Amino acid sequence: MTALEQLKKYTKVVADTGDFESMKEYKPVDATTNPSLIYKSAQDERYAPLIEDAIQYSKKFPEAQQMDACLDKLAVNFGVEILKIVPGRVSTEVDARLSFDITGTIDKARHLIALYEKAGISRKRILIKVAATWEGIRAAEKLEQEGIQTNLTLLFSKTQAIACAEAGVTLISPFVGRILDWHKKDRGVDKIPAKEDPGVLSVTGIYNYYKKFGYPTEVMGASFRNTGEIIELAGCDLLTISPDLLGELSRDKTQIEPRLTNENAQSSDEEKVSLDEKSFRWHMNEDAMATEKLAEGIRKFSADLIKLENYIAGKL
Repeated sequence: MTALEQLKKYTKVVADTGDFESMKEYKPVDATTNPSLIYKSAQDERYAPLIEDAIQYSKKFPEAQQMDACLDKLAVNFGVEILKIVPGRVSTEVDARLSFDITGTIDKARHLIALYEKAGISRKRILIKVAATWEGIRAAEKLEQEGIQTNLTLLFSKTQAIACAEAGVTLISPFVGRILDWHKKDRGVDKIPAKEDPGVLSVTGIYNYYKKFGYPTEVMGASFRNTGEIIELAGCDLLTISPDLLGELSRDKTQIEPRLTNENAQSSDEEKVSLDEKSFRWHMNEDAMATEKLAEGIRKFSADLIKLENYIAGKL
């Protein structure tokens, strides 16, 4: 069996892409998108009808509202098409510029869900992606109470993960590769072995914490730099993987055993942590990597959204 086939025995594999063809090839259970992926896919002529449909939809609104209407409809159009391929769920991201706006995040999430439901898609198949800021977590808590499932993204620390679990979010996306990037730069090294990879160790700790203390929130490792990181996290609830790395795994014959297990979690030395807003913000302040990567991630997603807006503006 290939490494990918073996991995699927222990972990739900999710496609981290807006490219439908790669989803058909690798047969993931779920899929995730973000403004960066949609911007990249939107420039592919194969997806021109999805853009044109979103533009026509936006023309129903006053000019000042057309861009927002078009972007929301475009994100949902991609999601609807993805759900024709994957049997599970798709993650659709809230505007990163709302990362510190509880009410704005809630309103945007409700609107996206309404668009999906109008298209005949059950909210059970949608995860609304929200940045794991304190405000994002509070918005997600309210949305979960309304039956809107959330995926807390740009997650770089156990502090964020614990706050998400306490808020009852459906799923978190710890960014393995971006944690590795920070530590390589900080240490002045070109490589860190997968077994010592700080991103791998972070996700392992979060997984163990959740399982040991009975939190149902799912852990989905994300943002991988190499297949070694993925193999070290075999057994994680879900892993969202780019088409390039899915291709590598599909050609790899390495033997894979589950590294993350409930048994290992129960015997881990994880200790229960209690968080409120003050302690959350203090722990984040003390974690330079998490603070810097969260802020950088929000800026990058915002910048890519602006690129997408500029691209759409030329067509409106």
